[in-house]
Amino acid sequence: MERIRNFCIIAHIDHGKSTLADRLLHTTGTITDRELQEQTLDDMDLERERGITIKSHAIQMRHTAEDGHEYTLNLIDTPGHVDFSYEVSRSIAACEGALLIVDATQGIEAQTISNLYLALEHDLEIIPVLNKMDLDSADPEGVSDQIIDLIGCTQEDIIPASGKTGMGVDDILRAIVNKVPAPKGDPNAPLQAMVFDSVFNSFRGIIAYIRVLNGTLKKGETVQFMATKKEYDADEIGILGLDLKPQKELKAGNVGYVISGIKNAREVKVGDTLTLKNNPCSVAVKGFEDVKPMVFAGIYPVDTEDYEELRASMEKLQLNDASLVFEPESSAALGFGFRCGFLGMLHMEIIQERLEREFDMTVITTVPNVSYHAFTKAGDKLIVNNPSDLPDANKLDYVEEPFIKAQVITKSEYIGAVMSLCIEKRGILLNQVYLTADRVEMTFSMPLGEIVFDFYDKLKSVSRGYASFDYFPDEYKQSNLVKLDILLNGDQVDALSALIHRDNAFELGKKICLKLKELIPRQQFMIALQAAIGAKIIARETIKPVRKDVTAKCYGGDITRKRKLLEKQKKGKKRMRQVGNVEVPQSAFLAVLKLD
Repeated sequence: MERIRNFCIIAHIDHGKSTLADRLLHTTGTITDRELQEQTLDDMDLERERGITIKSHAIQMRHTAEDGHEYTLNLIDTPGHVDFSYEVSRSIAACEGALLIVDATQGIEAQTISNLYLALEHDLEIIPVLNKMDLDSADPEGVSDQIIDLIGCTQEDIIPASGKTGMGVDDILRAIVNKVPAPKGDPNAPLQAMVFDSVFNSFRGIIAYIRVLNGTLKKGETVQFMATKKEYDADEIGILGLDLKPQKELKAGNVGYVISGIKNAREVKVGDTLTLKNNPCSVAVKGFEDVKPMVFAGIYPVDTEDYEELRASMEKLQLNDASLVFEPESSAALGFGFRCGFLGMLHMEIIQERLEREFDMTVITTVPNVSYHAFTKAGDKLIVNNPSDLPDANKLDYVEEPFIKAQVITKSEYIGAVMSLCIEKRGILLNQVYLTADRVEMTFSMPLGEIVFDFYDKLKSVSRGYASFDYFPDEYKQSNLVKLDILLNGDQVDALSALIHRDNAFELGKKICLKLKELIPRQQFMIALQAAIGAKIIARETIKPVRKDVTAKCYGGDITRKRKLLEKQKKGKKRMRQVGNVEVPQSAFLAVLKLD
C-alpha cells in the first residue's frame, strides 16, 4: 500500500486536463505510440467532437520512481464544465490527491475555484500545475501570483508544464510520488469498497468501478451492496488499464472493477458501499452527496409506440450518468414521455444527443423549467416540476422559486455589460472583489429560472468569451409568477406552457406567438395563436388560410355572383375549422428554447 497513489485532475473547462493526462499515460508507458491519440481517455465521439470531457475516466499507470521502486498510480480525469460537477465530486471522494491545472494564458476561472473547494473539503493534497507554457501568450508570473493567492502555496510548489510538448511531466510524476499520501486502510479488516462509477456492457451486464477502502476482495467471493441489500458473485475483478485487466484479488487502497452479471440498472447505485456477504463491514462509506437536478424538461418519443424503448434507453443511460433523474408523465399534445431532471442546459443537450447516437432514439424536448414550491390557500405545499401541475389561480396563495448564488469572474472592462445582463435577469449584486488589478469576481443572487435558457451564451457574448460562471443553489423566495399558456384555435398546447415572472410574460408571449407564426405551416383554415395568463389573452397572431381563388371564373357580370361564391367558401372554411386540428412541428418546440 505504501506504493499506491490515487489522484484526480481538476480544472476549468478547456485548460488542458485531457491532453496532460495523455502525456502522463505516454510517459509512464501505459499506452504505446500506436495507441496514443488526442484525448485518449475520452472514449465518446461526442467528447472528441466538442473537445470536452463529459464522463470522468479512471486508469491505472505503473511508474518507476527515482528511488528505484515501482509505484501504482491511479488517475481519474474529470470534466471541467459546471454542469458535470457531480462527476468531479465522485472522483474526489475516491482520491487522496489532486492536480490543480491552470491555463497559463487564461488564469484562474470560476470552475477552478469551485472544484478546488470540493477537493479541500475532502482534505486532498493539492499539486498546482501551470499548463500551456509553450504558448507565446502565456503569462506565468501573473497566473502564478493568482495561484499563490488562492491556495497559499509558494512559487517553488507550482510546476510549469505543457501537455502538448511534454514539458514538466517528469516533475509532475515526481510530485505525485513524493507529495500525495499513500491510501490508509487495513487489508485484513472486513471489505469496505465505494462504488464511484458504473458502465453498462451489453455482453457482461453492469461493470461497477470501486475504490477499496478496507479489506481484500478475491475473485468468486459473494459480495453485497449495502444500499440495495442485493447479493452477487464477483465473477471477475481487476484493475483499469486502457482495457479491463483481470486480477485474482484487490486489496485496500486500490481502484478497480467488479463484474457480477447484474442486468438491472437500478441495482447498482453510485456511491453505494460494497462488502462481503460472509464478513460484512459495520458502516457504509460517508461523504457522498445526492444529486440535485436544476433544470427539468419533458422528453417524449416522436413516435408514441417507442415509449417502452425510450424507457429502456434512459435506464441504460442513467447507469453511465448517475445525475440523470426521470419519471413518467403524459401530455395532451405529445402523448406519453418522461419528465427529466438535468444539472444544466449543456447536460440536457448532451443527454438528448446521446439518446440519438447511442440508442437511435429521436426525441422531442419540451421547454425546460425549474422546480417551484406552490402554496395553496388551504395551507398545502406542492412541488411543481411541470407548469401544468400548478393549481388554479383561485386556489393558489403564492409561489416560491429557487434562487442561486452566481459567481462571475471577468476582466474589469466588462463589468458594466455583465452587471446589466444580470440585473436584466432579475439579479441582485451581493459582492464584488478584485482578484488582481484587471480581474473581478462578482457574486449575484439570481432566480434559477432566469439562467436556464440562454444566460450562459449571453454572458460569453457580452464578455467576448472572458467571463466564467459558476453557481450553487441558495434558497426559495416568494415571487410574482404566472403561468403562461399558448393556445392554438382555443386549444391549449401544454408542452409550450411556462411559469414566468409577470413582468416578462407579455414580452415572452408576444415573441412565442411571432415565432410559431413563422414555423406552423398554413392550413386551409385560419389559425389563431394566442398567449394567455389564466383567462386573459395577452398576445395574438393569426396564421392566414391558404385559399383557392373561387371567383376566377366570374369575369364581368353582377357583384352578387362573386359574393355568393365567397359566402359558400366561407361556410366551408368554418366547417373545416371545427374538424381540422393543427400539428405543431418538432422545430417549433426547439425554436421556443432559442427565442433570442
